Amino acid sequence: MRLEKLQTMTVISLFAAIIGIMAQIAIPLPIGVPITGQTLAIGLTATILGSRYGTYATMLYIAIGAVGIPVYAHLTSGVGVIVGPTGGFLIGFIPTVFVIGLYLEKTKFTIIHATIANIIGTIITLTFGTVWLKISAELTWTVAFVSGFGPFLIVGLIKSFLAGWIGIIIRERLLKANVIQSVIPKSG
Repeated sequence: MRLEKLQTMTVISLFAAIIGIMAQIAIPLPIGVPITGQTLAIGLTATILGSRYGTYATMLYIAIGAVGIPVYAHLTSGVGVIVGPTGGFLIGFIPTVFVIGLYLEKTKFTIIHATIANIIGTIITLTFGTVWLKISAELTWTVAFVSGFGPFLIVGLIKSFLAGWIGIIIRERLLKANVIQSVIPKSG
């Protein structure tokens, strides 16, 4: 039982690290919110680990950055990032990963369902990010939507497909190899 717990904690930590690494793949935009690999990592985490452990990994990632370890986009960190204009996207990752994982647990872990779940997750992340951008930067709804939602929708749909496709392939291989059998939820 202790080995299972250690294995679970290791997998959660590994996925938190993967999110932090992929956050460094960033394309800065003039609107202040970059396009990053972090949202793809969130989708992969949820698709592979499911709602419970995916959420733990995401919360660990956010906590690591909040205490000052530079794991957010552009090697930033701190509570200031969370309460700043892009903080809504970070906080939005928590319900995003939970909903993606829950959707898959209630349906089936297939590429089609994973893609649908990740599209839903993209909408959740963009909504949280846009609302927080509007509030924190004191923007109008139109400016917030144009800055925080619109530019990321097409890229988000592409990442949703990639997270669904790659995530299911990785998940199936990990199950087949019995690598993290105790961590990954069973198909719905």
